[in-house]
Order: sequence, then C-alpha cells, then structure tokens
Amino acid sequence: MKPYYRTPKGDFSLYKGDCREVVPRLSSCLFDAVFADPPYFLSNDGFSVQAGKQVSVNKGAWDKSHGLEADTEFNFQWIKACRERLSESGTIWICGTFHNIFSVATVLSELDFRILNSVIWQKTNPPPNLSCRFFTHSTEILLWARKQKRVPHYYNYDLMHRLAGDRQMTDVWRLPAIGRWEKSCGKHPTQKPLSLVVRALLASTEANALVLDPFAGSSTTGIAANLIDRKFVGVESAKAFLELSKRRRIEYEKDRDAWCRRIPDLTKLRDSDKGKDETMQIVR
Repeated sequence: MKPYYRTPKGDFSLYKGDCREVVPRLSSCLFDAVFADPPYFLSNDGFSVQAGKQVSVNKGAWDKSHGLEADTEFNFQWIKACRERLSESGTIWICGTFHNIFSVATVLSELDFRILNSVIWQKTNPPPNLSCRFFTHSTEILLWARKQKRVPHYYNYDLMHRLAGDRQMTDVWRLPAIGRWEKSCGKHPTQKPLSLVVRALLASTEANALVLDPFAGSSTTGIAANLIDRKFVGVESAKAFLELSKRRRIEYEKDRDAWCRRIPDLTKLRDSDKGKDETMQIVR
C-alpha cells in the first residue's frame, strides 16, 4: 500500500482508510505493540465544559453508538484485524470509559488475549459536572493485554520502578489532560496527552519497536513513539486529521528536544542522578 504520508527516515507512516480494511493489508508488518484510542460511543447530544465554556459532547458520526450489538461487532472486527498483525509476544493498549470499555474487554477475552492491567488515568484537571446529579468524571481506562496467554510479553519493570520513585508503579496514573502546547497545529476532539502514551510505550516496548495506531487521529501515538525511538504506523479515515498529523510531525521535527522536555517522565529521567546521557539512551 502507498502511505498517505511518510517521513524520509520511514519511522512515521500514515495510511488513509478504515482500519478494518487497511490493517489486514499491512501484510509486510508485524507490530510489537498497538496503542488504540477507538470511538467511545458517547456522542449522545449531552454537554461538557471546555475552557470554561459549555460545549456539546458530540465528536462526530464516527463516535455515535449504533446499539450494543453493532458496537461490539465493530470492536470485534478492528481488534481481530490488529491481533493478526501483532507479533506473538506483542501487546495492545486500548483506551476507554464505561461507554465502550466493557465491550472491549469482552472482545479481548473472546479473541484469547490475556488482559494484564486495567490502568486508570486520573486526570489532574477534569472538566466539572454541569448537572450536579452524579460524581464528576475524572478518569479514563487503558486496558493492557498481550496476544498470547502463554507467550511472555515485554515490561520495563526497572524503568517504571524508577519513575514511581523507586517503588512499584501502580495501575493508577495521575497525569494532566492535553496541554495547550499540544494543540498548536490544531486539535482532535479526543486527543490524548503525549505524557500518557509515552509512559505506556516506555513500559511495554523496547527501542526500535514497531507501533500501530488503528485510530491515529492527530497521531499522538506516532509522535510519542518517535520521541522514544520507536517506529510508527498509523491508520486514519479522515483527511483533515491526516493533515493535522502531518503538521504536528513536521513541527515536532523542528525541535525534538523541546518536546522531550515537556514530557514529565522524560524530564524526570533527564534530571535524575544518572543524568542526560542515560535518558538519551532510553529515548534515542
């Protein structure tokens, strides 16, 4: 397949189309990890708060629910496609909330994945609850699963131990939502912060690993992967978001070190006793 966009080094490639159709055609690739931020199915005409203003929660037709059966079938199709292109020791990260994550967990079990963790991303700056009739939503879930139940996966325990202050890192990650600097080229409505994806990939992949994102959006996964010397393939159906991804990747290329300095985990490693040289070994 001809990519929509690829960097000269070939470490960042984008393909246009539906991931259920495109991923099976990537027959020359076996991925070490998948990081997926699929539709949450929460565009239900409700309201939220953004920058102090009331806004609709509707993201687009792609985020609307078509009923439990159809939503689950959609999840089955894309996860199955990714599984077939995942290496035997590979793992998959899938983001969600209660709107979609139970369906995702069911499909992972049906496809014989072994779920390793249900990581809770606790946002330090969640939007307020306008109705005041239930608890404020301040978390999202990342399911981490490996392809084979009996094939060992990669986990950088020592690095996560250091980042947690010389303690075992727990499955609750307290990290801010997307920063203003991450929107300089435009904003995807469900864009994830680089700090979240960097931590997931640092934990689950080695240098030069090949990472797939079947719902690339603004390619946060791709930039996170390149920041820490991983290679990236992304699939996205919307041309506007593919163009946003290109702009972000070009901007990142102009000052890579500045982007590194904005990621808390990378800053912590850079400022540690072992210093800058070791950090560069991790991220390059």
